Amino acid sequence: MIQSMTGFGKATCEYEGKKIVVEIKSLNSKQLDLSLKIAPAYRNKELDIRTEILQKLERGKIDVAIYIDNSGKDAAAQINQSAFLSYMQQVKTLSKNLELPEPTNWFDLLLRLPDVLKTENIELEENEWQALKEIIYKAVEQVVSFRIQEGKSLENVFLTKISNIDDLLEKVSPYETERIEKIRSRLEDNLQALSDKVNYDQNRLEQELIYYIEKLDINEEKVRLKNHLNYFLETMKLEPSPGKKLGFIAQEIGREINTLGAKANHSEIQKIVVKMKDELEQIKEQVLNVL
Repeated sequence: MIQSMTGFGKATCEYEGKKIVVEIKSLNSKQLDLSLKIAPAYRNKELDIRTEILQKLERGKIDVAIYIDNSGKDAAAQINQSAFLSYMQQVKTLSKNLELPEPTNWFDLLLRLPDVLKTENIELEENEWQALKEIIYKAVEQVVSFRIQEGKSLENVFLTKISNIDDLLEKVSPYETERIEKIRSRLEDNLQALSDKVNYDQNRLEQELIYYIEKLDINEEKVRLKNHLNYFLETMKLEPSPGKKLGFIAQEIGREINTLGAKANHSEIQKIVVKMKDELEQIKEQVLNVL
């Protein structure tokens, strides 16, 4: 079962009159990129929070916000007057040095700056930490559920595209005998036209002709391509987090399709190869979203 790296989860709980909120957003990324925005009361638990999240989500660009919603009750925030006045003096000095007008909305400006609004530091109780861990777990489970649902859509896309490439590969066979016969006939006609002007060893010519035609044989490429298609499906179904591996297999599929096209020397096979490449490009685009 594959999972997408795209997901969203949100969980809340009430603890002693305040509402604790956890929001997690996940997008695709080659590596793990975890960004945390945590309420000051919980910052000393940042390492534990990271561990709780990373154990489940593994990879992706993950944004986590943990905050306390104090709407509807008196917040414990106070204005840090020394920080307010310090920022104000700095802005005035900067305005004077740069010959710029001083702002008219001092409060709107300064109250947004770091540490101007301060929250009373209260030691985190064990019960509150347990409550926070529970909603982190719930939010993470929502993200995983979202990822699994998106993964089902991706799986359907891959099944369709791999099947399409497999069907196109089967359409190559009818042209193979015709292709070799055309190449042989063209070479023989050209040699016949030169036979009155050039002397050549018929046996050696036949050996070279066989060697040349063998170089154009595409059976090995067809077998390897078929094996890669099967391996892609097998990996998709059996590996727990196959995203990177599926990307590597898709590259191998591309190599065989390119070699098939280079050796085809037949217009209809070239058309089939172009269609295969189109299907493969759509696979590569979607593989980037797989965990």
